[in-house]
Amino acid sequence: MASRRLALNLSQGLRNRAGHNAVAPLRRGFATPVVKNGVKTESTTLSNGLTIATEHSPWAQTSTVGVWIDAGSRAETDKTNGTAHFLEHLAFKGTQKRTQHQLELEIENMGGHLNAYTSRENTVYYAKAFNADVPATVDILADILQNSRLEQSAIDRERDVILRESEEVDKQLEEVVFDHLHATAFQGQPLGRTILGPAANIESINREDLTNYIKTNYTADRMVLVGTGGVAHNQLVDLAEKHFSGLPSAPITTSASAVVAAQKQKPEFVGSEVRLRDDTIPTANIAIAVEGVSWKSDDYFTALVTQAIVGNWDKAMGNAPHMGSSLSSFVYKHDIANSFMSFSTSYSDTGLWGIYLVTDKLTRVDDLVHFSLREWTRLCYNVTNAEVERAKAQLKASILLSLDGTTAVAEDIGRQIITTGRRMGPEEIERVISAITEKDVMDFAQRKIWDQDVAISAVGSIEGLLDYNRVRADMSRNA
Repeated sequence: MASRRLALNLSQGLRNRAGHNAVAPLRRGFATPVVKNGVKTESTTLSNGLTIATEHSPWAQTSTVGVWIDAGSRAETDKTNGTAHFLEHLAFKGTQKRTQHQLELEIENMGGHLNAYTSRENTVYYAKAFNADVPATVDILADILQNSRLEQSAIDRERDVILRESEEVDKQLEEVVFDHLHATAFQGQPLGRTILGPAANIESINREDLTNYIKTNYTADRMVLVGTGGVAHNQLVDLAEKHFSGLPSAPITTSASAVVAAQKQKPEFVGSEVRLRDDTIPTANIAIAVEGVSWKSDDYFTALVTQAIVGNWDKAMGNAPHMGSSLSSFVYKHDIANSFMSFSTSYSDTGLWGIYLVTDKLTRVDDLVHFSLREWTRLCYNVTNAEVERAKAQLKASILLSLDGTTAVAEDIGRQIITTGRRMGPEEIERVISAITEKDVMDFAQRKIWDQDVAISAVGSIEGLLDYNRVRADMSRNA
């Protein structure tokens, strides 16, 4: 979640390490695939472990350049939860080379846009600028990551800002439900923590916590420098050598290395629930999930197709009566929900696959949950070719349409390389999705959904939601 946006859309990240070492020798490696227009993703790795990945479009007038870091709130401890997001608020408060005013003015004068965000597993800094300003943009990104001041006065000022932001997030029911879903599904584990962190941590995080997080996690082996648009691959490699070759290749201390190793342990999914009943909220807001799949899983795209078969639905939309999924038709006909949204959320080694339900028909909550899970059961043995083809077409369109613009392509490259080590291009993705059959969907559902433990997060007027064992029993009934 990004913090405030100036005219230049600022937020996040950091590094507190001045100076650069001599240029290191390169190890070159080029990644496929090649898309129809001849554009290809190229990658090079510096000797310190930093990967540079680009997709050059010679006709583009602008470029997006960014740094994707394999560290987010999952890289924190219970005591320091919220540190990564706190850094987001401090990243643009000045470096050893630039004051906050100089930094903002430099971006504004080049007409650029600088932004950043923190997720559970990644921290991202990226900028969009004219091609001629790419060298200056890379210099700014490197300066922010390696030389931020982290002044005590700035830290103290941002506490109240982050606490207010946390209060605003707490008013967004969907955010609250999904934070609690992670907390119960991965309870007592790093992936279960929120991105913002608890209020007590926000009030206590200090400069040492921030610098320790940077030293532990902002290392070259966990970073990818991405460039898309008019920036050429060799140009970005040269700029990386100039500005990033001084990054350490791994945490310097043994204790920091142990922390990183602990982060890499696969979380255990816990069948469980959390309920926050509040009858002043006029709706029941419920998320139900089984353990999903990782980015690297062979089932990744099958999980997305299966999710698309369940679909999304919203009574407020004009096409509500005419959606393709069978669940949407049933929900509309019997008027038992305001909306529902299926989801397949992936992480580096696990995921959550499920459905988010919202209804003001409080006496029908049990019916809504029951018939939603009945649809899950149907996926195990009765999926038609027509609905699989519809879901595949929707998924392919969604993925391809999301790659519109240099920033979207940079996001796709950075996320894929930081999580899987390679980039699947649009043609390969389309090919993989096209090969999925109804048999694949039913096989996935039988292995990952049928009679599996579930995690439940419910907020609002949820008196009508029956107990966990009743919901769990619905996971093994025939439709």
